Amino acid sequence: MRKASAALGSALFLVVVSGGAAVLVPWWLTGGWRAGDWRLPLRLLGLVPLAAGTAVILEAFTRFALEGLGTPAPIAPPTRLVVSGPYRYVRNPIYVAVVAVLCGQGLLLARPVLFGYAAGAWLLTWAFVRWYEEPGLVRRFGTEYERYRRAVPAWWPRRTPWRGA
Repeated sequence: MRKASAALGSALFLVVVSGGAAVLVPWWLTGGWRAGDWRLPLRLLGLVPLAAGTAVILEAFTRFALEGLGTPAPIAPPTRLVVSGPYRYVRNPIYVAVVAVLCGQGLLLARPVLFGYAAGAWLLTWAFVRWYEEPGLVRRFGTEYERYRRAVPAWWPRRTPWRGA
């Protein structure tokens, strides 16, 4: 896949799938972004995971296109294993970042339903990664992925970047 095609595919997947999960569903769950009545300082703390998660999502999607020459979508996966950027700290930075965004929205909007949604989204993602994504990565990248998987945790980031690439 060429970089231009990969970038277009990644952008489309970002808008449709991540946008749906992190924007459309929370909008629906909160009745159109209606906020609760928690104290403002607590609510403003939600900006931290919201901004950090958004930055990681954008960075990771860009890496899929430019380095992996593919997309995060299962129908157009990367041709090269991406292990740089946020992938040096955690194997699933996009999924972790989406959960962070959802939790940030939960705080910012003072809406506990978004924490429940984040937990459910993480559980479904865990199952998808465990039984579909990781076996596919082992088949596609073999020992390169196995080495990476042993060194980098799936869900809780390392303190220092992995330098095995």
